[in-house]
Amino acid sequence: MTTTKIITTVASLVLLSATTTYPTSAQQPQTRRAELQRHDLGVPGHEAIQVRVDFEPGAAFGEHWHPGEEIVYVLEGKLEYRVEGKQPVTLEAGEVLFIPARTIHAAENIGESTGAELATYVVEKGEPLVVMVRSPVGSRPLRGYVKHD
Repeated sequence: MTTTKIITTVASLVLLSATTTYPTSAQQPQTRRAELQRHDLGVPGHEAIQVRVDFEPGAAFGEHWHPGEEIVYVLEGKLEYRVEGKQPVTLEAGEVLFIPARTIHAAENIGESTGAELATYVVEKGEPLVVMVRSPVGSRPLRGYVKHD
């Protein structure tokens, strides 16, 4: 085989593998976040941000915190929230939840259909909106909640 044929064959295989999708049997349910608006507040150094979060059935958003308060309004579905220092709470469409600044929390869609929330944040400007928290190896964020320092 000539060098040109080898290069052509390798390039064809690379191109084929890059454009082929492979089904996975254990694909994880997803969450999607869409920022709707962001505005400066009259309080120096703070801003308000609204985000729509959609959860596929069984999807979870792991332990995290925000550099400010979060006000949750459930738009659809059945979502379970675990907030550090509180009992888990299940909310459905039309129900609300307040999460204090820098409080570790997590959410999971425990319903059989898509769930969605409108999250309104009043946060410190210039800080990352979401700070993920590492869970101990082998732990599941929404089962047996563990406080992290």
